[in-house]
Amino acid sequence: MTTIPAPTPSTASASDLDRGEIVAGLVDLLGPEKVSVDEQELREASVDRFRKYTAVHGIFDGPIPAAVVRPSSTGEVAAVLAFADRHRVNVVPRTGRTATEGGLETVVEDTIVLDASTMDQIVAVDPVNMMATAQCGVPLQRLEDALREQGLTTGHSPQSKPLAQMGGLVATRSIGQLSTLYGGIEDMVVGLEAVFPGGAVSRIKNVPRRAAGPDIRHVVIGNEGALCVITEVTVKVFRYQPEHNRYYGFLLDDFGAAVDGLRTLVTDGYRPSVCRAYSPEDAGQHFAHFSRGKNVVVLVAEGPEGIARATGEAIEQVFASAEAVDPQLVEDWFADLNWGQDKIDAEKRAMLDTRHLGYTTEVSVDWSNAAPLYEAVLHRIRTTFPRVDDLTLLGAHSSHSYQTGTNLYFVYDYDISCPPEQEITEYHIPLNAIIVEEALRLGGSMVHHHGIGKYRTPWTREEHGTAYPMLEVLKRGFDPNGIMNAGTIFPLAGP
Repeated sequence: MTTIPAPTPSTASASDLDRGEIVAGLVDLLGPEKVSVDEQELREASVDRFRKYTAVHGIFDGPIPAAVVRPSSTGEVAAVLAFADRHRVNVVPRTGRTATEGGLETVVEDTIVLDASTMDQIVAVDPVNMMATAQCGVPLQRLEDALREQGLTTGHSPQSKPLAQMGGLVATRSIGQLSTLYGGIEDMVVGLEAVFPGGAVSRIKNVPRRAAGPDIRHVVIGNEGALCVITEVTVKVFRYQPEHNRYYGFLLDDFGAAVDGLRTLVTDGYRPSVCRAYSPEDAGQHFAHFSRGKNVVVLVAEGPEGIARATGEAIEQVFASAEAVDPQLVEDWFADLNWGQDKIDAEKRAMLDTRHLGYTTEVSVDWSNAAPLYEAVLHRIRTTFPRVDDLTLLGAHSSHSYQTGTNLYFVYDYDISCPPEQEITEYHIPLNAIIVEEALRLGGSMVHHHGIGKYRTPWTREEHGTAYPMLEVLKRGFDPNGIMNAGTIFPLAGP
């Protein structure tokens, strides 16, 4: 049986205002046009954007927020946070709403949902110093399109690229499909602006590097709205040279051997932008037309022509004994990998029509434990998960690799044979728990890039161990009244 560790409780102070007074105060601050109390919008704002099975079925069983506010400036964000802090009102910040771990769900009555997506100006593109500055609500796709007109790129390409916005990407410590070359969002952020409870505005200046104490960018990057609201970010940019891209695909019999090939490439000093190994089950849903029940490795070499060529030659050497795949098949697959609103709508329809859901849990681990973690998770799910017969897919892939290890992105699809409101406790929570527990047992991290949200908070203390008090000090110091995104990262205390 899966045992979920007891959470370390945090508290959200009760507000001294009732719902009507909260709304009236917000209208006084921002004007009625920036404060929404539409009933359906409030219901939808109580959950993450998608994959909430109950919400798709019209069931909203959590606290409904008091209002959704849409500030248009840093000053207005500061005014909302000062009001909320003064009156002890919980605030859930959001931009693109592509979260998957419950971080945007409202778990406290009469929450203010602060939607900063209207702060959507590209402030500057600096092709000399290779930086771009954007407000938090700028869609990544729009920034990327603007950069490509100048022959530049952020190098950041998460699957949510058509929908994700800059503030949320930084707040959740996002990663993209090209991370092995360009890094995660934490490697790209040069400077930023953030607003803290009480309305204090902090700006971290844009410099190439500094040794002026701890790197305070990382107080903000990955804070998931539990400490502050990110209002502006500056990221480094790179030359965009797609004409040099080289695509590769290989079939292997053993998942461990596939991952070991990635390890060899990366530890030898090569950085393919795309560097992935799929188990047979996971490969079947992406590459059914050529996977033939085997493990699939896909790679892309890019950059200046000489670097792309050298990387490609190394790829061919490492996987010389594997069966090669037509590069065009890999290029075609990659071109259709991202999902926008159309794919989200299709997934929602499938949930309604078929009572079927696909979900994921991603973790990280060192190289020597990657294959053991894969085997341990699949074995434990297949032998201990009570509803194993409802599983229609169980697999994993490695998609982001480093000198010291890699991630494993476990995927699991299932037919739902219980009422909608029980889906999360009957399926997602126990499956997620098995994967998290096995990753922690083997010394890995419980989450690689989706953030803790509210679904993984039971393991926050175990994740950080003796370093956890440092995290607690940040929460107490920056949010002493507990108004920021209650239940995210730091679990709520029980009644």
